[in-house]
Amino acid sequence: MKNELIDVIIIGAGISGIGAACHLRRKCPNKSFLILEGRNKIGGTWDLFKYPGIRSDSDMYTFAYKFSPWTHKNTISDGKTILKYLNDTSLKFSLENHIKYNHWIDEINWNSSKNEWTVLGFDKQKNKKIEYSCKFLMSCTGYYDYDSGYTPDFKGLENFQGQFIHPQKWTNDIDYLNKDVIVIGSGATAITLIPSLSEKAKHVTMLQRSPTYLMNLPRKDKFTNFLFRFTPSKFAHFISRWKYIIRQIYFYGISKRRPKEVKKFIKNEIKNSLSKGFDIEKHFNPKYDPWDERVCVVVDNDLYEAINQGKCTVVTENINSFNKNGILLESGKQLKADIIISATGLRLKFMGGIKIKIDNKTIDTSKLVSYKGMMLQDIPNATIVFGYTNASWTLKIDLVCEYFCRILNHMEKNELKSFVPKINDENLEIEPSIGLKSGYVKRAQKLLPKQGKKYPWKLNQNYIMDMFSLKFKKIEDGYIYFKN
Repeated sequence: MKNELIDVIIIGAGISGIGAACHLRRKCPNKSFLILEGRNKIGGTWDLFKYPGIRSDSDMYTFAYKFSPWTHKNTISDGKTILKYLNDTSLKFSLENHIKYNHWIDEINWNSSKNEWTVLGFDKQKNKKIEYSCKFLMSCTGYYDYDSGYTPDFKGLENFQGQFIHPQKWTNDIDYLNKDVIVIGSGATAITLIPSLSEKAKHVTMLQRSPTYLMNLPRKDKFTNFLFRFTPSKFAHFISRWKYIIRQIYFYGISKRRPKEVKKFIKNEIKNSLSKGFDIEKHFNPKYDPWDERVCVVVDNDLYEAINQGKCTVVTENINSFNKNGILLESGKQLKADIIISATGLRLKFMGGIKIKIDNKTIDTSKLVSYKGMMLQDIPNATIVFGYTNASWTLKIDLVCEYFCRILNHMEKNELKSFVPKINDENLEIEPSIGLKSGYVKRAQKLLPKQGKKYPWKLNQNYIMDMFSLKFKKIEDGYIYFKN
């Protein structure tokens, strides 16, 4: 049975979806909204991932919502505290009655004659099809496949007699106490996992094909905590937030302008944190420039301490094959293990794999261009709530949601029914929408929308530039078209 027409449907109840709903509450209080969540809880990433040590790799003053300041003393937070923060925010804005759980969406269809979306899916709890109608859509599905992470096709994996697991599938009953553990990978997940595993495991081997850039951050920021102790909380939050915003922009910018100097600086920082004799050139000297791939965060030197104390060994080699006792490297060296963890990345999945139709015609989103990093050309009354890849995810979430609310209020004031971004430049040059050269990005480039090389089809990846673009520039800019 078809439900009544809703103003806004939000797909996903992770950090993006909860943020979107809160912005609607604040900026568009007269709009009805519904959150459709495929799982049985809110939280997205922060409820899904259970592996040891899971934490933020951004500071919480920019990762938390602008409208709901971070009040804990830790600048870098563990996953449980972030999940509690999301639940508390949901409770504060009374979102629970607006969330439908176990609602898995697989298709959306725009009806041009009615100016409305039909949202189709499946209620996994009641085992029945579902259908909703709405005027506007906010896709808050994140960017990766929730069902499975990426694991390479390892030769001989079936021969390994120990336990093999991807961190995305980690369960709390996995016992690594006094076990020999190999973690394959050098990205954010591996850097987070290894120090935590080292506390209980017999030994942890970090096996990487190639190194990643690492930067150390303190778990607690003394300056920020001083501000919160001796100044009004609003002032302290404002200063702390902008301190990290400017730092992120500066570090990304100088990494692109002067990569050799930044690379030298990072290597020296690592060298000063590790014992003499550790081979920095082999194990922590990436072949690419900083921010060609994401820079990973080490907290309070925890990874380096695990290495210095002999709890963790770094091995930089290629895998030949798996065998019953562990991994055989191309050099002929054997690594023994009771548990092998494949921290080898995620599978990107645009909009959770939802099929998009316009008047019953399926749209190939990989051929579309993103408008202001938040909408797609020729797709009406919809926004893709997607965060930054070079800064805190939520910084951009706040900007996108605020701008979308501006559009809704503009349309209500002028009695408009629909909007659609359109490219009016036949010579617009396009490029990949995500500029990173990481493996998980390269594997998904054919699936993702593109971006242009100039405004408003190019994402700035710069909070200050985007803030001026989305908060202060005119809505009717000659690229987005409205109908009444």
